[in-house]
Amino acid sequence: MASRAPASTRPLAVVTGASSGIGYELAKQFARNGFDLVIAAEDPGIVGVVAAFEGLGAWVKSVQVDLAKAEGVQKLHSTLQQLGRPVDAIAINAGVGVGGDFARQTDLQAELNLINLNVTSSVHLAKLVLKDMVARNQGRVLFTSSIAATMPGPFEAVYAASKSFLLSFSEALRNELKDTKITVTALMPGPTETNFFHRAGMDDTRVGAQKKDSAEEVARQGYEALMAGKDKVIAGSLSNKVMAVAAAVLPQPVAAEGHRRLSEPGSAKH
Repeated sequence: MASRAPASTRPLAVVTGASSGIGYELAKQFARNGFDLVIAAEDPGIVGVVAAFEGLGAWVKSVQVDLAKAEGVQKLHSTLQQLGRPVDAIAINAGVGVGGDFARQTDLQAELNLINLNVTSSVHLAKLVLKDMVARNQGRVLFTSSIAATMPGPFEAVYAASKSFLLSFSEALRNELKDTKITVTALMPGPTETNFFHRAGMDDTRVGAQKKDSAEEVARQGYEALMAGKDKVIAGSLSNKVMAVAAAVLPQPVAAEGHRRLSEPGSAKH
């Protein structure tokens, strides 16, 4: 693993949550398309994936850091500043889920950690990186939201709310920056083949057990939307787009009931 950035004319992309899942596949998309990479994640796997991206021609710097803590975000940003290279694109992707009944089942600390990672760290990192991008009047930002942002999420109440925040935040920043050459895009995947549902304790739910979209395909669509400067992309299968349209027109209690059928503990057996 290289420890310092070489002189390079290649653009630089930052991807958080890049050790697995959608983040890993987003990093591959950047590497395949001529970007060098700074990749970050909390787990040691972030070091192990470096060779895969280097094999695609990228110079890669990995940072093992807990972005749910403010000092973790600061450490990542300090690493970027030390490289002395501008960030051309950033995929603010790191996130976690918590499944279960909020009032009677789930752990408060797990949910506060979810908010710290999904929401607070995204705001913190965007604040730091966007200041640099505005100074150069150039850059691309991708937030990983979710199809869950379009409806209430029973048994994923805090997670769905966090993704709604990211969608709203992304759209607002995009409008604020419309007089610049900076674009902001929201990636909105549906259920995707990652370790998300297992980590969220949702293996026994209908959505946890069902066939899911390919993380590689979701990342490709997200990358293409980012490079095209789109405001958002509902990635994955056609059913995700149908779900988003339905959520937009259905009364919220009806949409919530539809989500419940997918996310209720034990629903995989029905």
